Formats: sequence, C-alpha cells, structure tokens
Amino acid sequence: MPFTRRSALLASGLGLLAPAAFAKAKPKSTPVRELTEKHLTALNALVVDVMKKTGVPGMAVAVVSPDRVLFLKGFGLRRADAANRVDPDTVFQLASLSKPLSTTVVAGLVGDGVVSWDQPIERSLPGFAMSDPWVTREITLRDMFCHRSGLPDHAGDLVEDIGYDRDEIIRRLRFIKPEASFRTHYAYNNMGFSAAGYAAAKAAGKSWEDVCDQRLYRPLGMTSASSRHADFVAQKNRVFGHVRRGGGWVVGKEQRNPNAQAPAGGASASARDMATWVRMQLGGGALDGRDIIKSAALAETHFPLIATGPAHDPMRGPTFYGLGWDIDYGGPARLRWSHSGAFSLGASTCVYVMPSERFGIVVLSNSAPVGAPETICRSFLDLVLTGKFERDWLALFGAAFAKMAVPAYGLDADYAKPPAGAPARAPRSTYVGDYRNALYGPIGIVETSEGLSLNLGPTPTSYPLRHYSGDIFTFQPPGENASGLSPVRFSRNGGEKATSVLIDYFNANGQGVFLRG
Repeated sequence: MPFTRRSALLASGLGLLAPAAFAKAKPKSTPVRELTEKHLTALNALVVDVMKKTGVPGMAVAVVSPDRVLFLKGFGLRRADAANRVDPDTVFQLASLSKPLSTTVVAGLVGDGVVSWDQPIERSLPGFAMSDPWVTREITLRDMFCHRSGLPDHAGDLVEDIGYDRDEIIRRLRFIKPEASFRTHYAYNNMGFSAAGYAAAKAAGKSWEDVCDQRLYRPLGMTSASSRHADFVAQKNRVFGHVRRGGGWVVGKEQRNPNAQAPAGGASASARDMATWVRMQLGGGALDGRDIIKSAALAETHFPLIATGPAHDPMRGPTFYGLGWDIDYGGPARLRWSHSGAFSLGASTCVYVMPSERFGIVVLSNSAPVGAPETICRSFLDLVLTGKFERDWLALFGAAFAKMAVPAYGLDADYAKPPAGAPARAPRSTYVGDYRNALYGPIGIVETSEGLSLNLGPTPTSYPLRHYSGDIFTFQPPGENASGLSPVRFSRNGGEKATSVLIDYFNANGQGVFLRG
C-alpha cells in the first residue's frame, strides 16, 4: 500500500516510464479507457498520499498494458530502521497474491497435458484425505482452487502456526469437520488450496517449488520470483515485514515463513516480475509474441465458479471466485480479476486486472494490512474509468482490516488481568498430564519452577500458563493468527484430576477440546 511521489523519468529504471516514450508507440490493443500521463501522475501522487496517511514503510507499484509497462516504481524503505530504499527490483512476500500466480503455474501443467483441473487430488497426493471418504475420492484441483471443499474458513492455518510441516498439515485435513456440504459453499482455505498445488506438482513428478521455477518464473523472465522462503531470505534487495507498535511501524520480531502453504501464500517477487506476469495475463498466456501458457488452460482460471458475496453494493454487484482469482462484474468496468494478500506479520499486496480495458495494476507493500494497496488499486481504477474518486477507499478498506485485526479464535485482551475475587486454582498436579486432540494435539501440561506450562506442537514448544480464575488459565499463542491471549479451560467433572482442557484459540470450529490420556 505505497505511495508514489511525482518524479521525472530516471534512466536507471526507477520511477515512471517516460511520458514521451509512452506517447510515441501506442499499444497494438488500445485500452478501452486509454491511460495517459495525467493518470500516471495522479497515481504517483496517490501513492505518496496513502503512504503519508498510513505510514507504511515501503511499496512498489506497477501498471501495465499487454504491450508494455506503463508505470514501475518503488517508494519508501525496505526496512523502517535503515536507509535502503525500495526500487522496482525489490523483492516482496506476496502472501495470498501467490494464489493467482500458483493457478497460472497449474494452468501451464494443464496446457501441457500433465494434469487436468478436474483430476482428483488423492490420485497424486499420498496421505491426502477429507473427513468423508466420498469427498476424498471426488474432490479435485478445481474444487480446492475455488474454495468449495466444505472445509471451514481458514481451517488448518493454526496447525501451521504451531509448527507442523506441510505433509503433516495435509494429512490432518481429514480431521477437520466440514462446515458445509461439498461444492455448495465458499470458504477461503489456504491448506486445501495448497493441497491442490502439491497434488499438481506430484503429478508432474517434481516439487512445487521446482514446478513454479520451470513452468512459469524462468520462461516468463521473472528473475527474482520464487516459491521458496529460503530464496526470499537470501535476496539482498528484499523487504522486511513491519508491524504497528506504539503508533509507528517497526520490523517485526517474527518474520513470516509460509513454506508450509507455499501454493497459497509462499511466493515472493518484485514489482518488475509481477508486471511481466500481469502482461501475460492480459495477453491470454502470451508475452511479446511467445506463448507461455496455453490460452484455453489460462482462461479457465478466470471463469467464476462460486459466489462469494451478494449484490449488496450497487457499485460492485455480486462477487465470485474462480481458480485463484476474485472475479466481479460490477461498477463501471465490465469485468475485474483481482486478489489481495496479507500477512499480519508484515506483508500486504493487491492486483487488479481489467481484461476489457486492457490494463492491470499491482501494488506490493512491507506492512501488516491496513488497506493501503487496495486503496491505491481501487482509487486508480476510479480515476481511469470514471475520472474521479468514487469513494474514500482508505476509510473503507482501513475499517475492514481493522475489524479483521480484532482478536479472533477466542482470543481476548481482557484476559490479561484476572477479575477481582477470582476463585483460586486447584493444586497444579490437578492439571498436569498429557492430552490428545487429533487435529492439534497431542499437548502436555507440565509443572516448572515458575508454574504450569503448555507444551504444544511437533517439537514441542513450551508456553507459560498464567492463572486467570478457578480452572481457567491463559497463554499467548504463536504465529500469524495470534493477536491476544487465549483462555485455557480445564474440566474436572468432580474428580481430582482434570479430564479435559478446552483451548479457545483452537475452538473456532468446535475442535478445541483435548482429552486426557
């Protein structure tokens, strides 16, 4: 969610494409709403303004037509406590903007005849199963890529947060209770989406990361793009994730490692890389006369497959999800493909592609989500399509992301302070022991010199328990989704030993109970 300041053409490639160069050669396919120097100048000012209002440390922005890059520029800093500036080749984590990138990769495999969109996942992915054997047999790449699996929203994310690797997370999908009937309901799910990506790669006989390199990044010339977290960390010209602290932005103590869900959120790339990819999207799978992805296979990713929202907003209309793309038909544009990405540990990204109008915009940032990239994208679309800002997008998106940041999964900041006159706990030995849960467990409650601790995850890792009231304790969960304290509620059923423990953090889908033994 960056800003851009007005700048003259820089021969080094930083900044705006020269207006003169833009005027000389018009695109072979002229956009319905032709972009002008005035639009690009306004975009530059818009980015600067949004960065000023939000304080976001760094951003990179690209605008393209099928034939050329119209705008490519970095803004601000790679990290707030250093002087290294963002440029068009600075590498960002893409978060969920990885999804349409990933389905582009799979479209390449589909076009090659290696897989089909309707291939069952279990055919090539050992260890995969859903809770219902029939669904296990029937669920396909297409189903998972459009989030119609029946799995609850974001189910499996917390299994990643506590340290399980991709294979174990995929194996544990079988323990997640469905929220809705198969193929009847949209629910965004990173781990299901990733299972489909891994299944496609297995069918090709390669790792997911190698398939991305060989089928998309290298052929397209995305020289700094990768789906390996280690490659991102090794980049000298890369950003660091920032979080808000004390009214400002600081480099987070924990940086996001999304390897477990690489197809859903593990890609990294520069604005220059992403500009190339969007040009290919507008070109129907071709770039500069070269066929990269077969057009029919790529076109499948852009078909609306399941509704994501009703037409409450007259400016937008009903919304849909395709294969890794948000798709809608409302507003002044006939059709929009888009996607946002966000890590609360410090990444926020957005892309909008206007296939009829023949242009696209990508915005990358290195901050936790506050709506900046989305504001820039939607405001720029307003300028190009209607000549004015249709609404205060920063207020709209900012409020939406602020609401999302409210502690979820049963977390509550109020648990930081025990209530006055709270009942005392039982002897510590009452709670000590091993407890099991198929999805998240096992866990251990152990006594240390400082009190009780919760041992959690595959390693396992120890988390101190703080007494709150009676048989209720609290702990600070780890990872991307933790934004407050979680109650840990022991049940004794009248006996001396606790028989079970309910951890609110894990109970969003009613699967947070751990049984002793």
